[in-house]
Amino acid sequence: MAYTTINKSSDYFQTNLYTANNSGKTISGMNFKPDFIWTKNRDDGNYIPAIVDAVRGGTKKLFTNGTTVETTDANAVTSFTSDGYVFGSSGSFNYGTDDYVNWCLKANGQGSSNTDGTINTTYTSANTTAGFSIVKYTGNGTNNATFGHGLGVAPKIMIGKCTGNTNSWQVTGNVSPLVENKYLTLDTSNAIADSVNVSFDASATTIKLQGGQGTNVSGQPHIAYCFAEKKGYSKFGSYVGNGSTDGTFVYTGFKPAFVMVKRTDNTSDWQIQDNKRIGYNVNNYRLNANTGSAETTSGVMDFISNGFKFRGTPMNTSGGTFIYMAFAEEPLVANVGASIPATAR
Repeated sequence: MAYTTINKSSDYFQTNLYTANNSGKTISGMNFKPDFIWTKNRDDGNYIPAIVDAVRGGTKKLFTNGTTVETTDANAVTSFTSDGYVFGSSGSFNYGTDDYVNWCLKANGQGSSNTDGTINTTYTSANTTAGFSIVKYTGNGTNNATFGHGLGVAPKIMIGKCTGNTNSWQVTGNVSPLVENKYLTLDTSNAIADSVNVSFDASATTIKLQGGQGTNVSGQPHIAYCFAEKKGYSKFGSYVGNGSTDGTFVYTGFKPAFVMVKRTDNTSDWQIQDNKRIGYNVNNYRLNANTGSAETTSGVMDFISNGFKFRGTPMNTSGGTFIYMAFAEEPLVANVGASIPATAR
């Protein structure tokens, strides 16, 4: 049975739902000041998934369904507040009267430079409790370059993008089959690829990069989102589908709040489900990280007290290998003196 030092997951991760007003809006009442916001219009596929963060600034957007460079939108997030954030009329956050979802994580503000590796970072914003850091650095184009991630333990997953050119997003890690020299692209449905020009050799202090590729282009700015696993709060792993309506069960040690799944041995979308859309089993609505598509309302997954379980395809194709990223709604058992088990949905 899993125990955790994080008794309240909503102090570090939260999903926000709202209806746009096409002018300005304040999100408040959160348990933390968010440093990372991933936003998607649920109704309109023309408004594509975008990320802003406190390191680059709330008006600097990156789109996860494509390879475009960082863009500036003065009407995106104009401020990060102590319990939320403020945004204007940006289509990425606030078009018409459409419904939106924002997935938010806490790092450590803008952070500061980290000199642990051969690349001195511009900013490393690290939350060692929750195992999440945002790192901004300039690539040097050399093989075996390293930068400091600030987490104090080796991360399991890194999602990186050169913000100054049109290279793909790279997802690298130490989650079999996604291991050193293997990578996925967040902006495509492509299967896992193998390249000596990609590296993920992470230590407790640094992550290794190769030269000239998507996460180490000489002279170009980059952003990296680094994730270390924390028992009872986050889990990054893989599973094999069985193709059945009595589908594969994936143990996480907590009731999930967020699950993103990607098939690695064949093409498939990066599919995201959370505990707010629609909020009960089986109808967990789906959005894709790599497309602008509107929300799919057919449910195929149950969130349960210690993991998630499928009721069919597409995230459970027989014999298919999948990786996942999951964050908790609450741990199975909280390590707070008395053991308090989580409830099922």
